[in-house]
Amino acid sequence: MTKTFFGTLPGGMPIDLYTLTNANGVRVSITNYGGIVTSLLTPDRDGRLGDVVLGFDRLDGYLQDNVPYFGAIIGRYGNRIARGTFTLNGQTYTLAVNNGPNHLHGGTQGFDKVVWQAEEVADQVLKLTYTSPDGEEGYPGTLQVTVVYTLTPDNALKMEYWAQTDKATPVNLTNHSYFNLTAGKAPDVLNHTLLIDADRFVAVDATQIPTGALPSVAGTPMDFRSPHPIGVRIGQVEGGYDHTYVLNHAVRQLRRMARAIDPQSGRVLEVSTDQPGVQFYSGNFLDGSFTGKDGRPYRKHAGFCLETQHFPDSPNQPNFPSTILQPGDTYHTVTLYQFSVESR
Repeated sequence: MTKTFFGTLPGGMPIDLYTLTNANGVRVSITNYGGIVTSLLTPDRDGRLGDVVLGFDRLDGYLQDNVPYFGAIIGRYGNRIARGTFTLNGQTYTLAVNNGPNHLHGGTQGFDKVVWQAEEVADQVLKLTYTSPDGEEGYPGTLQVTVVYTLTPDNALKMEYWAQTDKATPVNLTNHSYFNLTAGKAPDVLNHTLLIDADRFVAVDATQIPTGALPSVAGTPMDFRSPHPIGVRIGQVEGGYDHTYVLNHAVRQLRRMARAIDPQSGRVLEVSTDQPGVQFYSGNFLDGSFTGKDGRPYRKHAGFCLETQHFPDSPNQPNFPSTILQPGDTYHTVTLYQFSVESR
């Protein structure tokens, strides 16, 4: 692992960049600002390394207004909470409304915009910790959060999350990396082949808040149970894909739930998780206004996200799996992003 200077925050605080490299040459860089995965270099079928995540070369890029969470840790609550409010133990809590009428990804100063305490645990293991004070962004309880990134010998990036609280609070942590397995060779990911092991998805209203229904994907453009290119049916989905899939496995059991392939490079991404859902987002709101690494503008569908998580708005949806962390309990979840290649 190496540690380098990545930039300075407006208040003068220096920010670091940690780079983990395994014996195969796979390399991931993570900054302690937002826990952001800034780059991830993996080989194509010919052994050529390429950066498969969207982002910026310098800290300044991530400090721009309205940056779409490239590579960041999301918390306290990934995804949306309706109208920025929920009731817990008889008390109503009010959160920031930062996405239309709703609360999104922890608010205006979520975990993606805080400085984490970094510790080099081993050559390929980086530990980040953050204490979210009681009332931060409107959430109850002081939340102690730990995220550990491990680059494994077999080319997987493992993300492990822990949290504890002194007061009952919603917790739904995830990572918001945008992947393009062509490593910038193609301007969009519509030719990537995708499989998602899910028979149902979370139906939402016009503001992306769940209706409570979990309809079948069968016979709809939401069906990725058989692998096919992302772009084949995307025109049938208003706005593009930005939906939570109900995964076909027992919660708390780590299991592969998605597989993406770029036929051009042969790169394969397999995602395993113990969470009940994954948000598949096809980069619909990218519009070229952000210029990333190598001077590339990130246009619509430049990358896709597979954000492992609980369902949106669960604090207001009693029929969804609970996201409430109680004092004395420990939130713990694991996600694995495994990289390999497929031969011609």
